[in-house]
Order: sequence, then C-alpha cells, then structure tokens
Amino acid sequence: MKNFLRSAKKIFLDILFPKFCLNCEREGDYLCQDCFYLIDILDRQYCPFCFPPKITIDGKTCQSCKETKKLKGLFCAASYENFIVKKAISRFKYKPYLKDLAPVLVSLIIAHLAKINKLSDFGDFWLAPVPLHKRKLKLRGYNQAEELAKEISKVFKIPLLNNALIKTKNTPAQVELKKEERRENIKNAFLCKNPGAIKNKKILLVDDVFTTGATMEECARVLKNKGAKEVWGMVAARGG
Repeated sequence: MKNFLRSAKKIFLDILFPKFCLNCEREGDYLCQDCFYLIDILDRQYCPFCFPPKITIDGKTCQSCKETKKLKGLFCAASYENFIVKKAISRFKYKPYLKDLAPVLVSLIIAHLAKINKLSDFGDFWLAPVPLHKRKLKLRGYNQAEELAKEISKVFKIPLLNNALIKTKNTPAQVELKKEERRENIKNAFLCKNPGAIKNKKILLVDDVFTTGATMEECARVLKNKGAKEVWGMVAARGG
C-alpha cells in the first residue's frame, strides 16, 4: 500500500510539475539519458591537491601531498568544466534553487564509482556533509551537501552523520577568492559538535564541488583532530 501511495504521489506531482532536461529541455527528467552521455564520467582517481591533477592508483592523496594534508583521497565524478555539470550544480546551489537535482548529481557519482570498481567498498564508512552556516542555510532552505549525502546514504546504505560538523563562521563565498585567500577564509570555520560520534571512524566527507580543496581539507583537519580514523572526499565535480 505504501509503495502504491508513493507511486501515485509521484505521478500526481509529475503531472502538476513536469520535469524538463536542463540541457535539451526534453520533458521527463532533469537530465535525460542522451544528455547524461554528453558528460565524461571520470574513470580514474587523482590526487586532490596536485595541479595539474596527478593520477593515483588507489585514489589516495599522493606521497608528496599527504605529508601536509589530512584528506586521504577523493572520489570525483566529473569535471566542473562540463557545461551540463556546471549548469546542474548552479541550479542546485543558486536561485532559483532546484533541490530535486540531488539524485541527478548522485547518479554521476554512482557512474564514477562503477567505472573505478568501487561500488561496494564503503561498508565501514560513515557519511558527513560539509556544513553550511546557519544564515546561508536559512537563506537557501537546505544544505546542498547534506542533500547529496542523504541520497548517497540511501543508495549505498552508509550511515549518515548530519551533525558531525557545524560551521561557526559565516564566511564569504569561496568562488570569488584565490587559492591562498580561500585557505585563510575558511580557516577555523568549522567545529566538531560531537567528537564521540566520529572517533575511530572512516568518514566520507560529501560536497558538490572540489576546487582548491581548502574547504574539504579544513573539515578533514577538524575531524582528524577529534579522532576520525580516515577522511575521504566525495563530490560530483572538480573545478580547475
């Protein structure tokens, strides 16, 4: 009965609010199958911090970077330079907000994990979304990283730690800043609210885009300092 009601509700909502592909505007889904295939899903993993990106066999931060970094590695689905990916993330994060794009972006992550044969490697991980400051959360109405984490949790049955981190500083948007400015901007902006919840755990830190890595590295530093065993990143796209 529950499944029937859920299906009926979906059909009703689709009639009232039809979905159109973000790229070709075909009715049916926010990303049709034809346009999905216009996105080059990454079939390799790269060191998060090397530029240009350095391929790593096991997906971990490379030998030279890991001496100073807390993030152990990164799962990244596609390049942010792809015009469809960029448009989807823009609609997900900025007005007019389209919260329902979370499953679309997670489908890119799933395709990436399938290509690198990692679909079943997360049995001992816990998910933690990169947090938003409460003012930005109130403005947008949702945390885009948390929406992605919820979808990943459903697909892979990975436990979700919604409050592993909180953001205590309402920092300016990173997108307008240079690399060094980003690092300073985000420094000491996060707090581990419940250290006991992450102690000795392997954490998958979820966000939408990884650019310089300043935000995710700062989150990883806080989690590691409070006892997390490992911290990996998982994102829909990587910027240059």
